[in-house]
Amino acid sequence: MKKNTVLVVGSGAREHALGWKLRQSSQVGKIYFAPGTTGTALVGENTGIDALDIDSLVQFALKNRIDLTIAGPDDALAAGVVNAFQEKGLTIFGPTREAAQIESSKAFTKQLLSEEGIPTAQYKTFTNVTRARNYLKKQQLPIVIKASGLALGKGVIIANSLEEAEKAIDDMMVHKIFGQAGEEIVIEEFLQGKEVSIHAFSDGSGVALFPPSRDHKQIFEGNHGPNTGGMGTIAPVAEITAEELEKIAKTIVLPVIRGLKKRGIPFTGCLYPGLMMTKDGPKVIEINSRFGDPEMESYMRLLDSDLFEILLASARGELSEVPISWSKKSACCIVLASAGYPGAYEKGEEIVGLDTVPKDVVVFHFATKEIGGKIVTNGGRVLGITAVGSTLAEALEKAYEAIGEKGIHFPGMQYRRDIGVILGFEAI
Repeated sequence: MKKNTVLVVGSGAREHALGWKLRQSSQVGKIYFAPGTTGTALVGENTGIDALDIDSLVQFALKNRIDLTIAGPDDALAAGVVNAFQEKGLTIFGPTREAAQIESSKAFTKQLLSEEGIPTAQYKTFTNVTRARNYLKKQQLPIVIKASGLALGKGVIIANSLEEAEKAIDDMMVHKIFGQAGEEIVIEEFLQGKEVSIHAFSDGSGVALFPPSRDHKQIFEGNHGPNTGGMGTIAPVAEITAEELEKIAKTIVLPVIRGLKKRGIPFTGCLYPGLMMTKDGPKVIEINSRFGDPEMESYMRLLDSDLFEILLASARGELSEVPISWSKKSACCIVLASAGYPGAYEKGEEIVGLDTVPKDVVVFHFATKEIGGKIVTNGGRVLGITAVGSTLAEALEKAYEAIGEKGIHFPGMQYRRDIGVILGFEAI
């Protein structure tokens, strides 16, 4: 049987996890990463090509006869990497630039949700600072201020006072702390409830939902401090029933897919809505156009089916022809971050203990580097420690036991010790 050559675009733990799972497929031969990391080098070959260097990516894919490319990062999708590959007749998993607006423009998404009758927070969008401030004064607190564009998962401020909210508006629109992403902002009501991450493979028409997962966005335990790219995940989420998941598919996921198709921009790839489970049912907080990170690190520990088959079928519009099965076990990912993250942080701290990890614990690399035979930190989020158990508590125990002075550690390492414990509901 011919082995397929795969290119994974991106350089995070998400891409490491994708490569780790693709390596298990009997249909996959060579795996390339662009640009890749220390972690991805463990499961394939790094090319060093920047994820935003689209011309070079296309040329590499043509020269190396890549059978399937997987586009990971949101900024590469927003830049049109899928469009460029499709124009050359190359098979790629991911949405076009136009469909990826579902993440790259929160204003676009809010309008789509409103027009399609999909439940979400009440909102208003602004490109004028004065109008935004005037609107703000009439709203209830707390209130949510969002940069409309891509801001590395950090462009959302939950303001508990008028002063905080006004500062958030000024930071985004006047001081431009998120660059162009904050030129347009969304002000929306604060939703009460429990968050859940939903992921679905889509081939432009049909969908296949993953088990529900939960990300822990804020840096400090108890959900305090500024937002991050994600400090840890659990999957599945026990309190989300099969009936609720079916309702989410019918009232949110499928209407989004249909709405985009109706507008002439069908969505192929992974649709990832972040939801709040409110007393009135699930409501959309945001929608992403790619695999979550660190959600994928937990998900790849649970997927029983061949990932390559699923991605290829999605890209070809044949998703319904591939059976997809998930483990009945629970998985978790604990993120180890550098001191100072999500603010300024140091790089180059030696990571100790990677050789102490038990076989059933898998470590995915966010941002590491090899220098003189040593692995050192090379970013804000550094490692994702994943484990699986018959219960969530068992998975968490395994993961946490691999962290610390007798396990994996580095100077200034910070991580949340309450992953899986949300709003007083402990993992069971």
